[in-house]
Amino acid sequence: MSELFGTLSDGTPVHRWTLERAGVRVRVLSYGGIVQSAEVPDRDGHTADVVLGFADLDGYVAHPEPYFGALVGRYANRIAGGRFPLDGRTYALAPNEGPNTLHGGTRGFDKRVWDVAAVEEGVRLSRVSPHGEEGFPGRLEMSVTYTLDGSGALRIAYEAVTDAPTVLNPTNHSYFNLSGSGHAGGHELRLAASRITPVDAGLIPTGGLDDVTDTRFDFRRARKVGSGYDHNYVLDKGVTEAAEKVAELYDPASGRVLTVATTEPGLQLYTADHLGEPFAPGDGIALETQHFPDSPNRPGFPSTVLRPGEVFRSETVYGFSVR
Repeated sequence: MSELFGTLSDGTPVHRWTLERAGVRVRVLSYGGIVQSAEVPDRDGHTADVVLGFADLDGYVAHPEPYFGALVGRYANRIAGGRFPLDGRTYALAPNEGPNTLHGGTRGFDKRVWDVAAVEEGVRLSRVSPHGEEGFPGRLEMSVTYTLDGSGALRIAYEAVTDAPTVLNPTNHSYFNLSGSGHAGGHELRLAASRITPVDAGLIPTGGLDDVTDTRFDFRRARKVGSGYDHNYVLDKGVTEAAEKVAELYDPASGRVLTVATTEPGLQLYTADHLGEPFAPGDGIALETQHFPDSPNRPGFPSTVLRPGEVFRSETVYGFSVR
């Protein structure tokens, strides 16, 4: 089901699509590919929205920087100095976090209106990112498909082709609060990752890989999340052809469980310590599946290069259950 959600200042209409299956209702916007809401039942059958968002388009336009529920790209996370080398040439990007480029630049995927078409059990968003958009090379044809499977799990499948060598690293930036409101720091997290990519003061990777053993970064056994995290975890499974389960978030109060499966080699844990009004710091937890930050400048990291003739594919599955 689709409906008009609002109109941007330039007159462009924005539509909202509602997906519903197996007791789960998810709403997706054509603006920014935003997951506006995900309504799921608790252990007693009471339904609540477990994704932070706004009731109207104006809310998203007025609060762009937290990337609430958005599809981000071309490159999720940070690229140091807003530039990277590729095939002997250095490309300058749009810096939007000091000297660095974050989540695709000043006007990334999250601030674009996507074409949307209904598909079986969901919707497919598509757009062409022209050569040079935010400084990235290559004409990129991109599609992102949101579906609900028979269990009510939200599947996000990415596909792209390019006419020139480029880099690509999209993700979804939903903030989850399985209680439906309040602080999310009491949620319990289990994460199949033995290492992180340590960062400097600007949250740029140093290039090393740190073992999480005996540190606050070790979530290999479930424990309360707390606060103070904005770090990329190196998933033990690496890059995989099919999505594999890598994380589980549990809210003891409601009994809701969120599982994350992905084909990606990394996951950014962000405890939203800097959210502004109308939300408070720690009201949500982002689990952003991705390749590593600053990979285009780090030959030792898994490559994010996409070349003509190749097809980029990635999938992440957010599953909902109770216990």
